Amino acid sequence: MKSFKIFIPLFFLLLSFTTGFAQESKPSKTTLFKEIAQADSLMFNAVNNCDTLTYKKFLSPDMEFYHDLGGLTIGADNEVKSIVETCARGNHIRRELVPGSLEVYPIKGYGAIETGAHRFYYTNKGEQEKLSGTFKFVHVWQHKDGQWRLHRVISYGHVKH
Repeated sequence: MKSFKIFIPLFFLLLSFTTGFAQESKPSKTTLFKEIAQADSLMFNAVNNCDTLTYKKFLSPDMEFYHDLGGLTIGADNEVKSIVETCARGNHIRRELVPGSLEVYPIKGYGAIETGAHRFYYTNKGEQEKLSGTFKFVHVWQHKDGQWRLHRVISYGHVKH
């Protein structure tokens, strides 16, 4: 009976430690989360409005964009060019982040990893907006000179298996 009384407080002590560690490992709405969410929002607001000058400010000059259907795009100029061409044709892209899907993790001494899911809507000239689909992404952000810039992009899930 005496060993049982010792076991109960010990059990709860261990449980509190493991619960504390589990909570620390989950992404939270920290300052980093808020900064990346804000950068993501502003960057895609620029894309949604064909504002390529603002969009380019969020891109690292040597960015790499890996797209499971489109392949690899290297460099901010090439990425911006694709948006310019889409907008020049009179087509419109709109990106919408899936609520609750955003996760942000720090990269010590470098920046952050952002993951999530987003929906893309397309409006071809003279047509109504259509949902293209819901896709997944990984963004690697670099924090340099006080500014967040997108350095690597992996966009996937465009093909159904």
